[in-house]
Amino acid sequence: MNYLVAVLADRIQAESAYLALEQESIKGTILGKGYKTADEFGLIDPKEVAIKQARFMAFWLIPFGFFAGATFSLITGLNTFAWAGEVGNHIVGGLLGAASGALGSVFVGGGVGLISGSGDALPYRNRLSEGKYLIVVQGSESVTREATRILRQFEPENIQGYKE
Repeated sequence: MNYLVAVLADRIQAESAYLALEQESIKGTILGKGYKTADEFGLIDPKEVAIKQARFMAFWLIPFGFFAGATFSLITGLNTFAWAGEVGNHIVGGLLGAASGALGSVFVGGGVGLISGSGDALPYRNRLSEGKYLIVVQGSESVTREATRILRQFEPENIQGYKE
């Protein structure tokens, strides 16, 4: 399945482009105010995905980090935190391991994507919140090629094709 996403400045331009596509028997979807929202269309919010993945990783990495830190402290016999005593030293080692597991869950689980905002869905969501409109065409390569030719007449701000 191929996708074509065009960003248009206003509602009138989006409706005109949609009608031009319909005249050529090409089915498209308008996203924007008064039409489908990004969530209704299924445009995934990358922040939600990153938070979900980071939580999932934390569920496994924090306990593993605790036990790894405590085990390392037991095996090496290092007395790094003399003020904590022998048992406290191993507990502090475990807590530091758990903190490392939490940090790992943020980096590996998608927290970096959450901070930096990666992926194509976020720019499209931002355009929608700016009041712009998107036209999305799904179909074969020939359909998206024809839709590209039609949509270029309306001078979209951006036009991007994707293959699934």
